[in-house]
This record gives sequence, C-alpha cells and structure tokens, in this order.
Amino acid sequence: MSDVSQVVRLPVRRIELGFSFGDAARIASDLRGHVPEIATEAVRMIEKQVPEFTRPHDPRYAEALGVGVEYAIGHFLDLMADPGTSSVEVLDFFRKVGEGEAVEGRTLEAWQASIRIGAGVAVERLTERAERLGYKTSAANIAAIANGVFGYLNQLAVVVAEGHADAEARAAGARHDRRRRLLDLLLTSPAPDLKDFREPAHEAGWPLPRTVAAVALRERGADTRRPSLPPDVLLGLHLPEPCVIVPDPDGPGRAQMLRRHLAGWTAAVGPTVEVTQVNESLRLARDAVELASQGLVDGTELIVAEGHLPLIVMLRERELVERVINRSLAPLLTVRASQRHRLAETLLAWLECGFNATEVAGRLHVHAQTVRYRIRQLEDLFGDTIHATSGRLELHMALQAWLTFNSEPVAREQLRYG
Repeated sequence: MSDVSQVVRLPVRRIELGFSFGDAARIASDLRGHVPEIATEAVRMIEKQVPEFTRPHDPRYAEALGVGVEYAIGHFLDLMADPGTSSVEVLDFFRKVGEGEAVEGRTLEAWQASIRIGAGVAVERLTERAERLGYKTSAANIAAIANGVFGYLNQLAVVVAEGHADAEARAAGARHDRRRRLLDLLLTSPAPDLKDFREPAHEAGWPLPRTVAAVALRERGADTRRPSLPPDVLLGLHLPEPCVIVPDPDGPGRAQMLRRHLAGWTAAVGPTVEVTQVNESLRLARDAVELASQGLVDGTELIVAEGHLPLIVMLRERELVERVINRSLAPLLTVRASQRHRLAETLLAWLECGFNATEVAGRLHVHAQTVRYRIRQLEDLFGDTIHATSGRLELHMALQAWLTFNSEPVAREQLRYG
C-alpha cells in the first residue's frame, strides 16, 4: 500500500527562454567559464543592497546564496546552448529555496529583490564578456538575451514562491492539528495537571496563559460566517457545540474583541478560570447560550454567563423549580391569565420593597391605590402567608422563576384594537 502521507510532487516543467539565434550555443559555451566570477559579483551586490542576506555570524548562508546564484546563471547558459536541457534539478533546488525561506519565517520580498539585482548584474556582465570574446552580437540579440534572463528568473521566482507556499501550508496544517489536540486536552474531564499542558501548548505555538475563559457559540442561521479571531484564541468550531478558548480574557480590549468578531453568532463567555478549570467555564457558557435559545436572555449581544447565574441554576433544575412554582404559587395560578402576570409582578415588588405600597407604585409605574387594590386581591388568594417570614425565600424564588419563564400576555383589547 502506498504511503498517502507523502507529498505529491507537481508536474515537471521545462524552463523556456523564448529566444534563439545562430551563435547562441557557441556564446553560451564560451561564457560558461565566467559564471563563478559573475555569480560572486552578483552575490556581493545582493548582500550590499539587501541587508536580509547579510549574515556575518552564519557564513553558510552566504555560501548557499552563492551556490544558488551560480546555479541559476549556469543553467541559463545551459539552456542557451541546448533549449532541450532538463530543468528538473534546478526547479527542485529553487523549490527547496522557497521552502527554506518559509521554514525560517521569512517572506519572499527579499528574495524577489535579490532576483532583480542578480538579473541586472548577469545581463551586464554576460554581454561584456561576450564582447570581449569577440562576439559582435546585434542589439536585437542583446535585447533578446536580456529579456530571456529576466523571463528565466521570473520562472525561477514562481518555483520559489510555490515552495514557500507549500511549506507554509504544511506548517499551517501541522499547527492547526496540534491546536486541535491541545483544545481536546483542555476539554478533557477530569482535567490533567497544569504541567501536562506545557509541552502540547509549546508544540501548538500557544503560550500557556495564567487564566482563560471559554466562549460557547451557536449559529443563528445557515449563513453564519466563520469568525476571524486573533491567533492566540483556540478555535473549537469543529465541535458539535462550537466554542473558543480565550487566553487572559480580562485583559484590555478582550471583551470588545469578542463582540466585534463574534457578531452574527449567539455567543456567551464563561467565567475567568485557571487553565485546568476551562471545562467549568465552558459549562456555564453553554448554559448561558441555552438561556438565549429559550428566549430568556438577549442573544444578539455577547452574553456574560456570570451575569445570569440564578437563571442558569433555574434552568439546570427546571423540573424542580416548576415543582416549587406549582406549590408556592398555586393560588395565583387559579386566576385568569390576563391578571396573573400583573399580580405576580406586584407581589414580587411588594416583598422586595418591604410591603411599602408607595415604593411598589414607583417601581411598577402605577398609582399607589392600584397597588393596594392588587394587594387586597393577593391577600384574598394567599391569606396571611404573604406576610409570613417562613417560606418567604421560597415564595420569592418561585415568583422570580415564574416571571422569567412566562412573559406578560398581550391583553385582548390590544389584540382587538392594536
């Protein structure tokens, strides 16, 4: 069975110079011996004008640059002498040059500048040597050679760029895989010790932070776009319940960054925790997203899970909370639906305002006499239990939960005349 992990090579291409004339082969043969000195001069000019190629501490780099320039000029002359000369080796060499630049984290700007400089030196010196050798080439042939040099070097530049892109793609793929494995490790339950994260984090290029927060995500529709987040954020978009892990979430600008980049998603950020507690942060964040999906909180803005902890607790124990509601609010649930919400709202405010009708009226924006009328209704329903201290915590919780789970009904008059 073949090894599918091997790199698939691109089709072999032949470099075309795009010119020919009668003395081309003889001129190329006679100029071949001048290649080393021309290459040396080109390297000196490149090092002078492109500082990135000057590395006194690493003479091997200068040697490699010299070999590359000499190889390029020499192959050009080989093609002048015989256009059918194979370019396989030179293409492979310069593809590796591009790969090496990528591995060392450099762009191709310096390389492209060096190509222009090297081409200029090569054209000038090759034509000079040809004239010294007694060749009286026409202006048209000199122009053809010059154009051929630049076209040839452009073809080499394409190969260098391909090697650079291939190496970057492989590095990005490997980094992506390592980050996925790190994310899986972070979400392992029970969490490993902190020391177990150090090596995987280093391999993934993710500096291990002091604190993290998990952000739970849910798509709002089929056209939800993949978020573009900073490179220090670990992405878990491949998970059945997508999430991201944000390092140092309390740092300056972090909340604004999440709001900006996660627009279009329902997103909830969990509490800030240590790395080994990221699962707890994610659990609360996912609970907060569920609140939004049930319409209990606004999901169009970034949800901060810690701001909704009572609701999260209620949601986790929904069945138990419903039992408390049915027991504590049984008298209230017997009245008409159109009255139920107003009475529940009034009773909750009555408890929280210390049975002060004036304060309740101010909170609810109604007349104090209206509040007193409603309280009399509630006293008829509940009796003295609404004033008793025992059971008040349960009654308060039941009212909060019922009002959360039940939005105010639209009055029939509004439906009829609105």
